[in-house]
Amino acid sequence: MSPRRPLALLFDLDDTLWPIGPVIMAAEVSWHAWLATHAPRVAQAFDVAELRARRMALLERRPELVADLYQLRREALAEVFAETGEDPAHIDGSMRHFAIQRNLVTPYDDVLPVLPLLQGMLRLGVITNGNADLEVIGLHHHFEYALSSSRFGRAKPDPAIFLAACAAMGVAPRDAVYVGDDLRLDVQGAQSAGLRAVWMNRHGSDAHLAAGVTPDAICASFDELLAWIRAQMQH
Repeated sequence: MSPRRPLALLFDLDDTLWPIGPVIMAAEVSWHAWLATHAPRVAQAFDVAELRARRMALLERRPELVADLYQLRREALAEVFAETGEDPAHIDGSMRHFAIQRNLVTPYDDVLPVLPLLQGMLRLGVITNGNADLEVIGLHHHFEYALSSSRFGRAKPDPAIFLAACAAMGVAPRDAVYVGDDLRLDVQGAQSAGLRAVWMNRHGSDAHLAAGVTPDAICASFDELLAWIRAQMQH
């Protein structure tokens, strides 16, 4: 039986629409500088790496926080504020500063030319475990629906978040395609919910072979994704 013509295309954000590693690194340096000015006891006691280690330790104790990385950051910060005797009134300001820096992303070169073409063919949506603000970034007008794990309360690869997004868009999972860079969170997660999954593999990795994961398609760019979608629309 030939594949069904898709009705909706849903996307991961970080490392799918833009590279996130350098952005987070720069954001954390800027965030620490903000703390040095407004909460110096915290900044003197903990460098960037130590604050990251505290978040990871908290996540081990409270794994449910994986669904809301801002809340994880806030609660780990509240712990070190309390330990150092710093004024907790500055926690909100520090989180606002981090959010601004975290959204200073630059889409991959192939994203902005192709998104409008895809938008003309399919209904577009987003499912993300991250905290990117599409309105701040300036891409919200391309997507009719966006669901974050922090709002939903459960994170990819839980099938429930994929099913919830499909239900909100009024599309059956079998009529939706999910695009993401992570084999476990994105490809396996989407496929376990009954969606087709495209692995956005910009670096030519063969990691799917060792992982035993079989994406419905592998694309190295949005141009390749566009070509694949056009082929699916012929069915």
